[in-house]
Amino acid sequence: MIDRTPPARRLVCFHGAKGGTGTSVVAATTAMLAAERSPTLLVDLAGDQPVIFGLERKGPTLSTWLQTDSPHPDALGRLEHGIAPNLHLLAVDGECLPAPQRIRALAQILRAQARTVIVDLGRLSQVGIPLVQAADRALLVTRPCYLALRAAMLGPRADGVVLIAERGRALGRSDVAAALGLPVIVQLWRDPAVARAVDAGLFDARLPRSLRPLGALL
Repeated sequence: MIDRTPPARRLVCFHGAKGGTGTSVVAATTAMLAAERSPTLLVDLAGDQPVIFGLERKGPTLSTWLQTDSPHPDALGRLEHGIAPNLHLLAVDGECLPAPQRIRALAQILRAQARTVIVDLGRLSQVGIPLVQAADRALLVTRPCYLALRAAMLGPRADGVVLIAERGRALGRSDVAAALGLPVIVQLWRDPAVARAVDAGLFDARLPRSLRPLGALL
């Protein structure tokens, strides 16, 4: 007997306490891995995903919707860009500081999606907290850096950690988990191949194998 039960809908948010931790690459990878299983929407509130996927910014963006006085939910679909089979992108255009009620409205719409939704919040600000609160899973992306961990302690509570480990650091996986009081769900080692793939504009065509463990988050 064939199981025709549709895949569970999930809203997963990624954020970092400091810039440069790898949040956007982690979100992009998780969205690509999710799209291998079911339709997926990648929502970019940090503004880096078009660069990662080598896309040109053309026409209205999510920023337009967030800054409209009375945005219509159906208008969001017209702002999406197909970037891979089963994967669409909804991205802001550079700096975007919408009113809190706009983010709350966006969170409600994303919660109602009949597909997996991955949100890249980048370096989390107060603006993104309603999305963290609405998520089925909110994950902190961090490096084993004292300053990054200190900043994370002051931020909103996450459900777990994606650790970008670096050889030679004094802090390890257990130290990060103890400092934050959160489980390290996935540990990735810093891999120069990731930066090369992004720089070459080939990230979606040549996903580094070192990022594949992120599939465990789905």
